[in-house]
Amino acid sequence: MLSVQFIREHVDRVRRDLALRNTTAPIDRILQLDDRRRALLQEVESLRHERNVASKHIGQTKDPTEREERIRAMREVGARIDALEAELREVERELREALLEVPNIVDPSVPPGPDESGNVVVEEWGQRRRFDFEPLPHWELGERLGGLDFERGVKMAGSRFFVMRGPLARLHRGLIAWMLDRHREAGFVEHYLPYMLTEASLYASGHLPKFRDNLYHDDQEDYFWVPTAEAPFVNLYRDEILPPGSLPKRLVAHTPCFRREQMSAGRDVRGIKRLHQFEKVELFVICEPHESDRELDGLVRRARALLEELELPHRVVQLCSGDLGFNAAKTFDIEVWAPGAGEWLEVSSASNCLDFQSRRANVRYRPEPEASVILPHMLNASGLALPRTLIAVMETYQNADGTITVPPPLRPYVGCDRIEPLAC
Repeated sequence: MLSVQFIREHVDRVRRDLALRNTTAPIDRILQLDDRRRALLQEVESLRHERNVASKHIGQTKDPTEREERIRAMREVGARIDALEAELREVERELREALLEVPNIVDPSVPPGPDESGNVVVEEWGQRRRFDFEPLPHWELGERLGGLDFERGVKMAGSRFFVMRGPLARLHRGLIAWMLDRHREAGFVEHYLPYMLTEASLYASGHLPKFRDNLYHDDQEDYFWVPTAEAPFVNLYRDEILPPGSLPKRLVAHTPCFRREQMSAGRDVRGIKRLHQFEKVELFVICEPHESDRELDGLVRRARALLEELELPHRVVQLCSGDLGFNAAKTFDIEVWAPGAGEWLEVSSASNCLDFQSRRANVRYRPEPEASVILPHMLNASGLALPRTLIAVMETYQNADGTITVPPPLRPYVGCDRIEPLAC
């Protein structure tokens, strides 16, 4: 969340950034509400001073009639204060709701662009495998192996669900365990997080109010299913002051993710690329403001290191202004090549959110024992997302006989070096 002070002092920049994002926000309404809030505060303070002075005079008044008149006048002032304070509370509520609709600023280094067509490929790594046979897309490969069952998934839960079984399920689980171990070895502290959050938590993380239609909600209780581990991580230290020397915090967690994806027609809905339920290993950093650019670079390197170890060709894409997420000031996507489907798949999105989320969640940091508190910066990155990483492994390591060679780093986690068709 941007502060109203920042908006007032940098209103031209805020309006420009909204235009760069191709979106709108109630900036005029925010300024009007803030003007009214300031006027109310000034009037209330003036009346409180008047009431204090009148109270002293009442204590000094000897004449009963004059004393009663002063008491009556003071009561009228008190009633006026009560009415103004009630209006002030309402104005402050409206102001906060309006501020929650304003996206983050756009970092000056972000390329301008209307949508994903304006994204910029900044680096590409690895050679795409040359096949001496026609590689299969993962949905055909998985069904032939007996490891992907779309029909029974749809029978149980409807479209965009599937069943994974046998060695392919172990490969999926092995990828998650291997990723967590690699990040833990790099100094990230592993967490087990709630899979459901309160509405207040989703407001703090910035997923509400904008993305309400994409969230799954329990109608009986105040619970939302997590869309990503980013949301609980933002709330981990909500309303707390982090002590000196406690930053940076580098955190990692695996969670399922639940989203009401708007499905598109054609190839985008084939297989297990876009789902209502998927897995993700999430990296999260809380750091001092001057460290956040370096931490963003580190998150990108962390995600890429996994793909390099798996020898999966990938590229780094900087998102343009029109494709930035609501919370992010700057984002790099990492896309892996899927040779069977013949397309790039996003498996990580690394974002610097500056102090946007820490302000919403009221997370503060005291740099020195006697120093004033500051708002730390928060960053997040997928490290990595599944099942898209699984898709890339399946399609890249497939063999002419329909089997899949398990990449060497994953073999201790999967328990085999080749995935073959199930007998059942």
